[in-house]
Amino acid sequence: MSKLLLLPSTPHLTSFQRSHSLSFSSPIPFQSHFSHTFPRHLSLRTLNSSSSFSSSSSDPKTKEEEETDINNLSDEDYPSGEFEFEPITGWRNFLVKLKMLVALPWERVRKGSVLTMKLRGQISDQVKSRFSPGLSLPQICENFLKAAYDPRISGIYLHIDSLNCGWGKVEEIRRHILNFKKSGKFVVAYVPTCQEKEYYLACACEEIYAPPSAYFSLFGLTVQASFLRGVLENIGIEPQVERIGKYKSAGDQLARRTMSEENCEMLTALLDSIYTNWLDKVSSAKGKSKEDIENFINEGIYQVDKLKEEGFISNIIYDDEVIALLKERLGVKIDKKLPMVDYRKYSRVRKWTVGISGGKDLIAIIRASGSISRVESQLSVSSSGIIAEKLIEKIRSVRESKKYKAAIIRIDSPGGDALASDLMWREIRLLAASKPVIASMSDVAASGGYYMAMAAEAIVAESLTLTGSIGVVTGKFNLGKLYEKIGFNKETISRGRYAELFAAEQRPFRPDEAELFAKSAQNAYKQFRDKAALSRSMTVDKMEEVAQGRVWTGKDAASGGLVDAIGGLSRAIAIAKSKAKIPHDRKVTLVEISRPSPSLPEILLGAGNTLAGVDRTLKELLQGLTFGDGVQARMDGIMFQTLEGYPNANPILLIIKDYLSSL
Repeated sequence: MSKLLLLPSTPHLTSFQRSHSLSFSSPIPFQSHFSHTFPRHLSLRTLNSSSSFSSSSSDPKTKEEEETDINNLSDEDYPSGEFEFEPITGWRNFLVKLKMLVALPWERVRKGSVLTMKLRGQISDQVKSRFSPGLSLPQICENFLKAAYDPRISGIYLHIDSLNCGWGKVEEIRRHILNFKKSGKFVVAYVPTCQEKEYYLACACEEIYAPPSAYFSLFGLTVQASFLRGVLENIGIEPQVERIGKYKSAGDQLARRTMSEENCEMLTALLDSIYTNWLDKVSSAKGKSKEDIENFINEGIYQVDKLKEEGFISNIIYDDEVIALLKERLGVKIDKKLPMVDYRKYSRVRKWTVGISGGKDLIAIIRASGSISRVESQLSVSSSGIIAEKLIEKIRSVRESKKYKAAIIRIDSPGGDALASDLMWREIRLLAASKPVIASMSDVAASGGYYMAMAAEAIVAESLTLTGSIGVVTGKFNLGKLYEKIGFNKETISRGRYAELFAAEQRPFRPDEAELFAKSAQNAYKQFRDKAALSRSMTVDKMEEVAQGRVWTGKDAASGGLVDAIGGLSRAIAIAKSKAKIPHDRKVTLVEISRPSPSLPEILLGAGNTLAGVDRTLKELLQGLTFGDGVQARMDGIMFQTLEGYPNANPILLIIKDYLSSL
């Protein structure tokens, strides 16, 4: 692969697991041509005068941006957005009953029903249509809200099974479970398989039930790092990686055989933060000390009866027995069927039907989920991930419309194409010049994802969101030995001293090419770091302390000044209302702007079997594993959902194995 790749670094080919189950994603490439402006809420006086670039004259300016004195806000200064349950009474209650009498057939629910939801597998941050399979975080959260107010719903019965999502989404769902309990209705959990994430949700419920044969493995959290250097050498690929920033580890999986001290430090800090948070929340929920919880984990308990004995679960019974208990609680005769409504059907019930009405003030929600691309690739699934040119259209539509009082950019992305990230940053800045824009982070908003967030007026993250990753690494592959092994030859005729820098993957860099390659990486990192400093109203020296390719949890990012407030979408909405000068007790209507995105692109679509096809396929394979096509801004390594699906094998190695076996 002879493309120049600039990747702000973070952990590499690493999966955080909860026993094999804590996961996330890694660093990113960034582009080297940035324009700059001051966010609406930042002070110019805090910027380092030695910064090597200045504001672009084409960037939008506001009166606030011209001011040089502004108070820096802390987390406590922002509205909390905490849910307060207010029962529907009087005339409003009568109207709700009337609405239910005339509700559409698919919105009718029997009185005294139990809402059932199966939380299992992947959970998308995008709103899904009724025809789309899988779970949607926005619809899960909305169902909890509707059920709290719906007089027809008596309680919620959650089936919690193996989850394949990040801790940010788990935290958001847990918050909605706790909010629902404020309504006075019951919520019980049934857990046939349970590791740390599943128990983190279940312990927020009033009761936890498990079958006698349940798989419980509350053994703690681990982090694993995989290194491909030996594999690449065996198949004739020589990685040439230029590291910049001591935590920059995106290229480590290619260039190293073991974990660096800096990467070990970073991953250990992330693991400690997540583990400590888990102990805190579980000990609080179960009324035990952190030491008791940790001692219990360290005993290696797997027997379900021991979990019951120690108070970690309520009882050991089967699903039908739980339903029988719910019948008894609701006064349903044993020979009668318990009225239940499932997640998918209840998702079709409008909030209006249950008396949850919005106000006249509109706030736009623009969702950005998945890997970032500038345009749709011929090799990508249609509309997969974040397509910059499509998202820009959405952003412009909100900016050009006078009906929206504010906007929220909801980000769940490890990054991607650096140019695309910069173009979206620009559009978000233009939007922020006309109305308040708040960034809300989900599981991950790192590198290109963080790049987008920097353009917002305030950034809100979950305490366990993975963010930051401000750093770069450059990489090139010398495929000469591999080409020899497969009998492939490639010759190049060029004009210009550096014409072959990107073209000659069949040989290593010449000394002058290596020097240019290194300078390009240094330049890209400097601009990325300085732009982050400008956006966050920090000196360059201060930004350097939290940059260098390091990935942070949301809580630690807030301490370092990369994030403004800790919370979920509800807090972002509260802050948006405050910025738009909408009274906190006035209702607003949220308008979803972006349509859902399907799965991530499959880079090997359409691969041929000819020698030319092998050449092209190998390039695509290596791009997908490492740097992508051109300058990137993504976290490559700690793939959140992908790696967690492979508990016993590294998917990267499987891809290489499958590819080589097809030759």
